[in-house]
Amino acid sequence: MRVLEIFGICVVALLALLFAVFFRRRLLMVGGGTIRVQVRISKMVRGRGWSAGLGQFVGDELRFHRMFSLAIRPKRVLDRRTLTVQERRLPAGPERLTMPGHWIILRCATEVAEVEIAMAETTVTGFLSWLEAGPPRGPGSVPGRPVFGPRPIEG
Repeated sequence: MRVLEIFGICVVALLALLFAVFFRRRLLMVGGGTIRVQVRISKMVRGRGWSAGLGQFVGDELRFHRMFSLAIRPKRVLDRRTLTVQERRLPAGPERLTMPGHWIILRCATEVAEVEIAMAETTVTGFLSWLEAGPPRGPGSVPGRPVFGPRPIEG
C-alpha cells in the first residue's frame, strides 16, 4: 500500500509540473507578439546547442523564454537598437534534425556577442520588419554617406 501512495504522489507531482510549464507558456502568449524560435545556447559541438522556446516582442526587446522551463524571467534579451543581422542560412548537418526544414537561421551580432536565432521562414519577414521599424539610432551608429559628389572608392 505504501508503494502505491508514493507512486500516486509522483504522478500528481509530474502532472502539476507539466501543468505549470504549459500554463506559463499560455501566460507568455496571452499578451500577443510571440513567436516560436530556437536560440543557440552553446557552440561547443558543431550544429548542436539549440534551445527551443518562445520569443516575446516587448517594446525594443525580443525576450527569449525557454519552452520547457518554469522561469518567469527570459533566458536572453535582445535589444533591437544594438542587434544587426549578419547572415541568413538554411539549417545544415545536425541542425536539420533539430528543427523543421522550412526554418531559417539568422546569425546576429549585438554589442556584446554573436547569437544565432532560428525561426520559420514566414516569421523571418516579421522579425526583420520589427528590427527595421525601430526608432532612429543615435548619431554615428550608422555610417553616413556624402550628400554631394560621387561615392568614395573603397579599396
